Amino acid sequence: MTRRSCAVYTVGVISAHLLVVGVALMVAQVFRTVMHDRLKKEIVLVEGSRVFESWKTPPPPVYMEFFFFNVTNVNEFLGGAKPQVSQVGPYTYREYRYKDNVSMLDGNNRVSAYNTKSFVFLRDRSVGDPAEDNITTVNIPAWAVMNKVKDSFWKSSVVSLLMNSVGSGLFTTRTVDELLWGYEDPLLRRVAATSPDVEAVFGLMYKKNGSNDGEFVFNTGQQNHLDYGRVVTWQGQSQLTFWSSNQSNSINGSDGSAFHPLLDRKERIYVFTPDLCRSIHMDFEKDVEVKGIPAFRFTPPRSVFASKEENPANEGFCVTPQECLGTGLLKVSPCRKGAPVVASFPHFFLADSQYVSAVGGMRPDRAHHQTFLDLNPVSPPSICVVTTGVIVRASKRAQINILMNRVSGFPKTRTLNETVFPVMFLNESVVIDDASAARIHKLLLIVTLGSNFPLIIVALGGVLLLVFIILMVRDRKHKSSADDDTSYSPVHKKEKDDPQNGTYIGLTPTAEPQA
Repeated sequence: MTRRSCAVYTVGVISAHLLVVGVALMVAQVFRTVMHDRLKKEIVLVEGSRVFESWKTPPPPVYMEFFFFNVTNVNEFLGGAKPQVSQVGPYTYREYRYKDNVSMLDGNNRVSAYNTKSFVFLRDRSVGDPAEDNITTVNIPAWAVMNKVKDSFWKSSVVSLLMNSVGSGLFTTRTVDELLWGYEDPLLRRVAATSPDVEAVFGLMYKKNGSNDGEFVFNTGQQNHLDYGRVVTWQGQSQLTFWSSNQSNSINGSDGSAFHPLLDRKERIYVFTPDLCRSIHMDFEKDVEVKGIPAFRFTPPRSVFASKEENPANEGFCVTPQECLGTGLLKVSPCRKGAPVVASFPHFFLADSQYVSAVGGMRPDRAHHQTFLDLNPVSPPSICVVTTGVIVRASKRAQINILMNRVSGFPKTRTLNETVFPVMFLNESVVIDDASAARIHKLLLIVTLGSNFPLIIVALGGVLLLVFIILMVRDRKHKSSADDDTSYSPVHKKEKDDPQNGTYIGLTPTAEPQA
């Protein structure tokens, strides 16, 4: 065998091996399995892991926007007309959040922490000055006190007299600062004098600047990656006590800051939110892209706040059988000291149309009022799995409403029809910062190359196979040409016509000797 032939067959052997190995790796998914096992070990809430520091102090900036509903026809509404409101906002604050008092527990299988938040006002992102802008809205302290004493005729009469004496009506006009961060209410001040458990100051965000919601204990995911970031206990309890069923009182999922790796598109994710005093679930909606990074969007479906008739599992969220609201609403008075506070999505998005039409100025819109989480699938597009569970964009949107109706013992409410009255909604949003996005892009490249390595081997084997075929064809042509060059060819016409096949020897005749 010539050196040329040896080289050709070597190329063929190499291409065959590459094809076999590449196909075998693709079928066995060896590289993908190795990478996933590596992620399961590295994505844990343990000191020194890749995600621990960013979990404690998230790098992307978080913004909190507040929108208020200013009532424009108070007197007409009190006379029985439909209320009219106009949206005012946003008043935007930079939210600084970090995990405080972090402690490892149970051999690094659990970690305890306090979610501390502080807020700084951003004038350039706001419509006005919260210290000067006035909002006319529901007098929440008055409604809270009225609902507290409504079952006692004597107490109702006393509170009614107190309201008249201090000039406390069903509506109030306050600055944005007062409504958010607190003001001393005259009625609460009088009540607090005889009830030590009542505070004289009221604010929608009162005592929430620089504070926390209590101790959380999280699962680190060290034993099982599916438990990564899952809330084990909140304020020392593994089960809530606000609702009437074990299912409703269950603490499920994470706190919204972390999600386990290898999250599937078809999976339902759970988030526990102390603001709502419950856990909610979110389903996959669609594929999106953020700063060039692919992501899966998860959103709460209508069933989260559906009525007990539409979703029987929600019956446990009824305060009483008589206080069970329709789809789109959740009465959170059990964890708001009995105040008639009702939670919903902004502008009653996903709620029954009756709540939207009951208040003039409501315009629910998916783009502006939907809550969503965009989680990065750090994997090839063909793999329907979120590998790391990184949040690249999110918006938590919720609306605070007050349930207004006739309250026995209070003549001012006798003309009112039952109305879920919007007070304010918030939008807590975050988008991945450029530095983190750059790291995700690098990780995407590494994961893509790693996951596609078997395909690269197959492609290389295919190229070498094509080279082998070309070399084989050229080698055969070369041999054929060489054979033609070594065959015998006649050089003379006489030789060509020689019947003796070249054995003829021509001799010169000998001349006759002369006499």
